[in-house]
Amino acid sequence: MSITRRKFIQMLGLAAGTATLAPLTPAAFAKSLNAGNLLSFAAQGNLTLVHTTDTHAQLVPIYYREPDTNIGVGEDKGLPPHITGRDFLKYYGYQPDTEESYAFTCDDYARLAREYGKMGGFAYIATLIKNIRAERTGKVLHLDGGDTIQGSATSMWTQGEDMVTAMNKLGCDVMTGHWEFTYGQDRLQELIKKMNFSFVAQNVNDATWGDPIFKPYVIKQINGLAIAVIGQAFPYTPIANPRRFIPDWSFGIKDEHMQAIVDELKARKVDLIVVLSHNGMDVDRKMAGRVKGIDVVLGGHTHDGVPKPVIVGKTLVINSGCYGKFVSRLDLNVKGRKIESYSFRLIPVMSELIKPDPEMEKLVEGLRAPYKDKLDEVLGHTETLLYRRGNLDGSFDDLICDALVDHYNVDFAFSPGFRWGRTVLQGPITAEDVYSQTALTYPNTYKTAMKGSTIKDVLEDIADNLFNPDPYMQQGGDMVRTRGLDFSIHVGKTAGNRIQDLKVHGKPVDPGKEYTMSGWASMAEQPGPPVYDIVIDYIKKKKTVNVLTDKPLLVV
Repeated sequence: MSITRRKFIQMLGLAAGTATLAPLTPAAFAKSLNAGNLLSFAAQGNLTLVHTTDTHAQLVPIYYREPDTNIGVGEDKGLPPHITGRDFLKYYGYQPDTEESYAFTCDDYARLAREYGKMGGFAYIATLIKNIRAERTGKVLHLDGGDTIQGSATSMWTQGEDMVTAMNKLGCDVMTGHWEFTYGQDRLQELIKKMNFSFVAQNVNDATWGDPIFKPYVIKQINGLAIAVIGQAFPYTPIANPRRFIPDWSFGIKDEHMQAIVDELKARKVDLIVVLSHNGMDVDRKMAGRVKGIDVVLGGHTHDGVPKPVIVGKTLVINSGCYGKFVSRLDLNVKGRKIESYSFRLIPVMSELIKPDPEMEKLVEGLRAPYKDKLDEVLGHTETLLYRRGNLDGSFDDLICDALVDHYNVDFAFSPGFRWGRTVLQGPITAEDVYSQTALTYPNTYKTAMKGSTIKDVLEDIADNLFNPDPYMQQGGDMVRTRGLDFSIHVGKTAGNRIQDLKVHGKPVDPGKEYTMSGWASMAEQPGPPVYDIVIDYIKKKKTVNVLTDKPLLVV
């Protein structure tokens, strides 16, 4: 059966009602025909939930390579989201060298990125959401999972103000948080007062008295239905980020309190209970099995784009990727306070195929205008694809480590295993590219000495955080990146026994010897210059970078 360009555009439009599409180049049109049905959607029911999460303040379209390694342990081994590359395509029935392959995997990423172009951007997300609202008038609730107002240069320089303005324009209804807390508790409260939407978190309390800091939930009346949205902020914020930013607040998973809230809402006879979560996918799955009565979990934190809901008992668990690459649409038929049927689509925001929303485009241009020259400065060029995401390595982090070693003249360097940070194709590197990897409120660097025994202890603690078989003991992030320090990691071993074969510059680490090292994003305040200044200066000095990636030897 042949398909016309007009028919294809109509098919794409179904993804968001009547979304307006930009003119396609012949090459893009021909390529997209292979997966045009990815964006089609069969509307149903009396409610639509739209979910975004982990955009990390990326107002404009970006490249973002998905991980090549995402290891599941314990009961989650081999389950989504711990499937990557060709295994991912096979699991979901997608074909290589297609739009799905580009959106969901790292396979042949650089070539497909040049063919399909950048993804995300608030002007393009706005087009999709506006058209979903137009198609489903009075039936739509837009929920955002947080990690939204941090992660870019402009959000760092405005302390989140730019993103609150953009989210207000987007028409968000409810949000929870994580990196939002790194602006500090006072600044976050200031930003919340500027929000035209609710900020909810059932698991954040006064550290002394236990009083709730935020509303634990809100009830939204949508199309005659009472929809309860419970907030679940990142439970390990004071461990994963500096405690000094939120000294008076306590966090945690708090299953028992969540169950009590669900029971309360059941007694109030709400029609649907949604948990807006920033737990991470594996924690969401465990929580959904422990807390009875949740209808939908809309999750974030681990940046996993999962094309189909994971069903735990009667609960739909959904994770919607990151960086604005995806918008989740969940259509529900809710009757008798239960879900009778549903349709779901994780919509890739292919910005070169979608016409930007004019109002949002103008707003974004205005928010970025004061900083445009600084953001667009070309620092140098890369001969290597620069990316961050992956359980064990990231070439941009290797570049950061190279810059730290060069600046401090140390034996080795550490870079945290953050999951956010845009991908840079072979070619120019801009200042904005560097800030997308480093723009946080504790960017200062340091130089110190560390005994060989301490190096192993530190790496063991990080490995246990990542590979503990109990999801409730995992606190997020990927393995720390290193330069000058090599080791093997044995995933299946017990805590304290996973890190082996430690070497500094090819020589076995002496437990009693002190080694010099540098790093950044420390939990303690540090005196060194911000990491972005060091990396920017390093790229300018090198002019052309060719990063050789150090990857720990993985033993599963």
